[in-house]
Amino acid sequence: MQFRQQALAKLQSPEDLDLPVRLARPQGWLVLSVTVAVMAAAAVWAVTGTVSSTVEAPAVLTHGQGSYLLQSPVAGQITAVVAKEGERLAANAPVVEVRTARGERTVVRTVAAGRVTALAATIGAIVSTGANVASVEKVAHADDPLYATVYVPAESAAGLPRDASVDLSVQSAPAGRYGVLRGHVASVGRGVQTRQQIAAYLGDGQLADQFSRKGRPVAVLVRLDHSSATRSGLAWSSKDGPPFSLTSMTLATGSIRLADQRPVDWLLP
Repeated sequence: MQFRQQALAKLQSPEDLDLPVRLARPQGWLVLSVTVAVMAAAAVWAVTGTVSSTVEAPAVLTHGQGSYLLQSPVAGQITAVVAKEGERLAANAPVVEVRTARGERTVVRTVAAGRVTALAATIGAIVSTGANVASVEKVAHADDPLYATVYVPAESAAGLPRDASVDLSVQSAPAGRYGVLRGHVASVGRGVQTRQQIAAYLGDGQLADQFSRKGRPVAVLVRLDHSSATRSGLAWSSKDGPPFSLTSMTLATGSIRLADQRPVDWLLP
């Protein structure tokens, strides 16, 4: 009861009416100032700053001209395998010999100069007309440079800038030990690739299945950076890279840097 009377007396007393009212404490002004400063900095960064992102996709090293599947023009039995896997052959060079049911001998020859990347023929095997006997990568000269073909999902390919930097984690050279292979985008395919197109280009149906598993991708050709300081002759994120040269048809994973974007662009229609 005593506290109630004191409270009522204080409310009825006019002597404190001319005193200023404190709307906020100094600590409150400090918090408000910091909040306003942070919001202003965020607004400036949203307009002037940039954010970079990457897209990862499977890749394979090639000589950039593609491959082709060599097929038998006749049905019969393979009596000789002339070429060796990994051998570089001139155009019209013999690869295998096939004897037909009538005893006729047919020599299956290369269509264009290249390197035999796979042989599907063995002596004594029976083949039908149109059966694959070898895969040949088109290589005109022994010193033709290597490229990387990255099969990027179609929805991500449209934003790839020309000459964008690319990091390649090579399967035969672990990134944790040798770093990543450096490169830049040379060209972006104009349309999506079907499984059949990928198989025809690489000469490998299994790789075509692997690269088209999540839908039809876009082929991005990557020019590999060169360096005279490494054993492979290519530029790596590490100083030396692997102590060996890379060969075509080596699998990798490509990480392509997309065009930088301003955060404010995300808010614009």
